[in-house]
Amino acid sequence: MKALVALILLIQLPIHKAVPAAPAAPPAPLGCDDPESEAAAEEAVRYINGHSHHGYKFALNRIENIRVLPQGLNNDIIFLELDLLETTCHILSPTPLANCTVRSFTQHAVEGDCDVKLQKLDGKLSVLASKCHSHADSSEDVLQVCPDCPLLASLNNTEVLAAVTAALNSYNSKTPDAYLRLLEIGRAKIQYHPAHVVSVEFAVAATNCSAKEAKDNVEACQLLPDDQSNFGFCTATMVTRPSQDLRVDCQLYGHQPGVTYIQPGQDTSAGLVPSVVQGFTNHNLKLSHNNPFASESASSEFPSSVLLSKSVAKRAVAEVAQHDKVPRPVGFVPPPPPCPGKIRHFKI
Repeated sequence: MKALVALILLIQLPIHKAVPAAPAAPPAPLGCDDPESEAAAEEAVRYINGHSHHGYKFALNRIENIRVLPQGLNNDIIFLELDLLETTCHILSPTPLANCTVRSFTQHAVEGDCDVKLQKLDGKLSVLASKCHSHADSSEDVLQVCPDCPLLASLNNTEVLAAVTAALNSYNSKTPDAYLRLLEIGRAKIQYHPAHVVSVEFAVAATNCSAKEAKDNVEACQLLPDDQSNFGFCTATMVTRPSQDLRVDCQLYGHQPGVTYIQPGQDTSAGLVPSVVQGFTNHNLKLSHNNPFASESASSEFPSSVLLSKSVAKRAVAEVAQHDKVPRPVGFVPPPPPCPGKIRHFKI
């Protein structure tokens, strides 16, 4: 009888079936301020500055967006949208980017926008392609903050050309060293009140002539060959009112193996502005470069399905913030959105 009761109780016990394990959740999307994102951005900026041939070095200001496409074991394709800011270091300067000063907002800042495609293979990052352009901050924004700040002037402005020519002639006439030739005008600003001041910055290179030899026959002076090249940078201010004054400071960097300057195809011996800057107020970071050593095929593609436009991405973040009406516990601090990332300097 006892055995029969035990059997009945056993039959009535619930049967526990094995529950299959839930599938593993996909990895969280990479945030713009994550260490992996910052490492990719650092490599991207290094590549951009290394393949830019005019103007100034740019520093990272913000990671706007990042997308990662897994390609297999230890192999990812990374798409970055970056905001950069112009520094005071010319692209020919040997100064490391970490030691270059980002131009302040009141100096009429220049912003660079870049899309970069990278590959991370076995933990090593390499840039496959990059596309960049840059633009100066609007004059209205600068004057609203600093009404008396001078604004960027066109690089082929007649006053700018006159100031560069006068500055270079003045410097060459006072130094017994190598005669310097203009490579390009980097920046120019004109202040009208209370004094009329033209401020210019320009890149130069040493020639095979001394200043005295150039005085006798300047047409015979040629830039030094690549294995002896010596680039430099000059700043000058020319005051025309209420009194006349000219101050020039030039620095030669010395020979830098492997550093070359791509001539724009126009003679600059007489202080002529290279055609590449005609009508511009700054050297546009107009860079579109594919890495010829990239191992990944179709490296120049930036698919729209992966790279969101900045306006769409920013609008999406704003809409999420506006429509997030879910009640939160007291003291709850929502996590920051993964993108865009933090601003390192200031937003234009």
